[in-house]
Amino acid sequence: MFIVHCFVRTKDDKVQDFIDISTANSKASLQEPGCKRFDVIQQLDDPTQFVLVEGYGSPDDLEFHKTQPHYFAWKEAMEDIQAEPRYTRKYQNLQPGDESWG
Repeated sequence: MFIVHCFVRTKDDKVQDFIDISTANSKASLQEPGCKRFDVIQQLDDPTQFVLVEGYGSPDDLEFHKTQPHYFAWKEAMEDIQAEPRYTRKYQNLQPGDESWG
């Protein structure tokens, strides 16, 4: 399993916009054959801080994701929504038998 955490801080007045576009992106992404998980999580003590927790079968599945129209719509929307550049961290799952990842 190939896991990506995408960290985003939104502008104060763009929190709901981020939630709307990111949950739409998540739902569409979960229809991709290689996308096993796509969670949109919000920090409790700072509602402008989010992490997208994405799980793919392989790095190639992530590259496929980045060719999809819903990803481009999300990426374009981020130009107006994010307060600072987003960043990602990539991980591997050390418990491959964990059924919650697909």
